[in-house]
This record gives sequence, C-alpha cells and structure tokens, in this order.
Amino acid sequence: MPVGIFRVCLLVITAIVNHPLFFLKENGTVPENTEEIIQKMKEREESLRLEQLRLEQEIADQEATQKALEKAASVVEETKEEKVRWDMWTALSMVIFLLIELWRQDFQEGNWQDIGGEEDDMAVLGKAFKGVAFPNKAVLASFYEKRILGTTGDMARMREMVEGFADDLLEALRSVCNRDADMEVEDCMGVGSMYENWRVRKPFVCDLIVPFAPPEPYCFRCQTWCSGDSFPPDEQGYGTIKVCRADEDVTGCICDKTKLGEDMLCLLHSQVNTTRPSSEMEDLLCFKNTQYLDADQVMKWFQIAVTKAWNRISHKYEFDLSFSLLDSPGALKIKFRSGKSIAFNLTPVVQYENSDVYFISHFPRSSLAADVPSSTHWFLTFAVYERRFIHLVSKTLPANACHVSCLQILSFLHGKQCSLTGPSGLTNYHLKTVMLHLLQARPSQDWAPEKLEARLQDMLKFLEKCLHEKKLYHFFIGNGKISAELGFPIVFQRAEPLNLFRPFVLRRDVYRKTVDTFHEMLRNMSALINEYTVHIPLAHTNGIRKESL
Repeated sequence: MPVGIFRVCLLVITAIVNHPLFFLKENGTVPENTEEIIQKMKEREESLRLEQLRLEQEIADQEATQKALEKAASVVEETKEEKVRWDMWTALSMVIFLLIELWRQDFQEGNWQDIGGEEDDMAVLGKAFKGVAFPNKAVLASFYEKRILGTTGDMARMREMVEGFADDLLEALRSVCNRDADMEVEDCMGVGSMYENWRVRKPFVCDLIVPFAPPEPYCFRCQTWCSGDSFPPDEQGYGTIKVCRADEDVTGCICDKTKLGEDMLCLLHSQVNTTRPSSEMEDLLCFKNTQYLDADQVMKWFQIAVTKAWNRISHKYEFDLSFSLLDSPGALKIKFRSGKSIAFNLTPVVQYENSDVYFISHFPRSSLAADVPSSTHWFLTFAVYERRFIHLVSKTLPANACHVSCLQILSFLHGKQCSLTGPSGLTNYHLKTVMLHLLQARPSQDWAPEKLEARLQDMLKFLEKCLHEKKLYHFFIGNGKISAELGFPIVFQRAEPLNLFRPFVLRRDVYRKTVDTFHEMLRNMSALINEYTVHIPLAHTNGIRKESL
C-alpha cells in the first residue's frame, strides 16, 4: 500500500513540473499553438486520472485480498481448534466407554448373579404388572393344597416302580451285550422335576440317565467349550468325546504328527497301534473316519440293546414296553392291559472326568433350542448337581418352605397358558433356573410358608426382568459362589456365564411370542387360580387325582 501512494505522488509531482505555465514564465512568450497544447494537456490529464483510478483499484484489490487471506487464516485456526476439541471429546468418550465395558465385565464375572436381598433390587415392575390382580395368601394356599398336592400324591409310587423296572432292564441289557466289544452300562440315576418333587403337569414322566463307558483298553477323552480352545457361540454348552486307547498320550505322540524315516521306529507305539481301521472306530460308535463319539450311533446301539434286553425279560411282566417318541430315542412307555400307561426316559450319558457332570446324547427340545452343531457335539447336563443343590439348601430353610410351591404354581400357570395360546420359548428348566438364583440370593427365612405370595411375585418379577434384558444365566456355569460342599468342578465355575436366553436375540419371532404369552399369563393368573380353587371340592382330593392337568 505505501508503494502505491508513492507512485501516485510521483505522478502528481511530474505533472506539475512539466506544466506549460512554467515554461511560459521562463520564456516570456506564449506559444502560437495554444489550443493544441491545451488539448494535449487535457488528454494527458485524462490519462493520468485513469492511471490514478487503476492504481486505486489495484490498491483496493490488494487490500481485499489481504483481508480474505487473514479471514481464511482465522477460519483455519478456528477449525484446528475445533478439531482438537472434537478429538479430545472423542478420545474421552472412548475412554469412558472402555471403562464402562471393563466394569460391566467385572460385574458380570464377580456379581452376575448378585440379585440382592433388597426389595429395590427386585422392583423391576414393567407395564405387564400394571393392573394385574395378584391372588392373596389365602387363595394361593388353598389353590396349592387342592390343586397341586392333590395331583402329585402318586409320584413317589410311580418313581419306585419305574426305577425297579429300569434296574431289571439294564441288568438284562448287560447280559445280552458282548463285554469285550460293547459299551459297559452302569446303574441309572433319576433326575429332573419328578425327583426334585415339583412336577405338576401330566403325564408324569421319569427322567433316568444311564452312564456308559467303552470296553477295555479304550477310554473317553472329554473336551468342553470352556476347556481353553475357542468354540463359536452356538457351541457353548456343548463338548466332544474322543475315543482313545487307555495307554495313549492325551496330547498325542509325535509319531502321529511327523513322518518318520524308514529306518526309524517309535518306541511308544507300534505300527499296529498307530493305524486304526475305520471299521474299528465305527464299532466303538464313532463318527465315520473320526475318533469322536457319535450321539446318533450311540442311540441306535442303545435302542437295539434295550430291545434285546426286553425280549429276554418280557415273560416276567404283564405289560408291554415300546419306544413312544420318534424324535426322542430314549422315550419308553409301559402299557398295561387295563389301558393305563407309564412313560419314562432312559437316556445314555458319558461322565465328565470324575464329576457328576454328564454329556447327554439327546436333550428334550424346545422352540427356543438351537439345532445341535453336529452329532459329535454332546450337550452337558448339570441335573445331578441341581438336584443336590436343592436338597442341600432345603436343609437350611424353614419347615414347609415355599420354594418348591412357588415353582410348582408358576409351572402350572405357564403350562395352562401354553395350552391356551400355544407353546412359547420358556421351558420348565428356565423357571427352575429362576428359582435357583433366588434361593442363592435370598436369606433362608424369606422362604417361610407364609411368604408364598411375596416369593411368587419375586419369581415373576425376576423372570420379567430377564425377558426384558434377554438374559438368563445358567445357574452353575460361571457362578463362583457355589458352595464347596457341593463338589462342583472348578473349571465350570471359572467359565464365562452362559446366557440361556441368547437365542431370543437371534429369533425375534419366538421372543415376541414368549413375551406375549408371559403377559397373557399374568393377566389370566388370578382367574385361573380362582377357577380351580372355587370349583374343586375341599374334601374330595381323589377326584382331583383323576383329572388331567
């Protein structure tokens, strides 16, 4: 800008110096062609004026450009400051998110079942409970005495009869099997609702599991999803069973993994031992061309063996035995000549190491259950520990504690609602899991018989909370608070908690149906209980036993 002003001043001075009047004063004469000179001076003046305007315009443009550059620089600076602030907030948000995630994982591992004994912790009432008329203590007590107890009086006699017959059948099975080639069958064990005394709906079905082992010199090597190897989410809760020789190293000899030279010999394994024909593995009920036990092959073998055993002892009994369900290979039915029948399940299982956890070949299916990954994947059942836990806790509870009563009433209501609106994703096992969580969370005095109404409400509230969050954790897996008296394997206590409601996340249609059924059950609960309480005579329980639930 100063340069431009200097150039303007220089032009003005030059014009003044070169003006003709100066020469007039010096020469003392006026030129003859005055008009021509004046015309030239005007042209010169005009050109100078235009030059001045051009220079002023140039100076203005330079000033505008300078201002634009200064404004752009300030915008860039502000953008940098905003970006720095944004990056700072982004980083801070990420840190907060990571801290929350770490806290959630710690809470899940350490306190995932910590439901708490406070009423506030259980107060998760949603819209489903608004306007629900809950039966009072007197109505619940009357309903339980007349409807539940009246229909479960014959369970003990039925269990005794089924167990005696199953023992006789398995003894005959051992006699028809080849001890050198067939699987070795052990004594059966009763599990499930019939042996935990909370089954309420007919037909009553006894669930018996039968452990078996391979013939010598073979043994089972069990591997679970929590044994260290990575299992996909849909295989959590499952495991595999490898059939090996008893003298075989668990990790496998190097001769199986490396090509030995012609002049080298493994001192641990001979050539005969290292090469196993596929027919031998199939005889050991393994999947084709593998060493892994096949659940389908096991059930086929077991059905054939049971049929042979029954043919041997059938002359001693005055009833018929048959397989009742095609989709449940271990389902058997005793048919008497009078037309009555008794159903029970006899399912082969494999013991996990030296514990009471078992790999079960076939598990009762539900609409929520996902398909089994393959026939070499076996589901793990903790039914023996569940029965033992309920038995141990019952010793610490008041006389006539209401924990079993709550489960029976809830199971009855859910079963009645499903008979009206169709099956849902909830099963009796989910209801039992809710009871197990509350048994561990609440003090023993809270389960006194007069608190039946409050504990039933707690179970419904807890179940609603689990449905809302789509999270119901397995009671034993990942539960570090299990008493050492139970003898539960530590490997499952340290495992990640297993969400029984995980399929709800994947199957929205089943989830919607389950939630609708649960809400409908809440609305119909009072009417169902009052109906059965009113219409069942007070002193006529024999008629109740004959009525089907």
